[in-house]
Amino acid sequence: MPQIIPIKDLKDTAYVSEMCHVVAEPIFVTKNGYGDMVQMSIELYEKLNKQWSLYKDIEISEEQITNGNVMDARESVKKLKEKYGV
Repeated sequence: MPQIIPIKDLKDTAYVSEMCHVVAEPIFVTKNGYGDMVQMSIELYEKLNKQWSLYKDIEISEEQITNGNVMDARESVKKLKEKYGV
């Protein structure tokens, strides 16, 4: 379940920092009852950033397949072996 805290709780930075690490998911901060920002640990941020990067790579790959920009695996390995003298 997502953690939601009011913006006034950000005054206790040690508490918010610990919560970010214990909960291990984004913490939503509200201002006047509305969503305002998200807090998270650097570890979670890096993990999410890797996921987003992977999703972007998958999206690029799917576009290449759709456009017919593909190569047979055997042909690709053969070219790599020739290139690197293996």
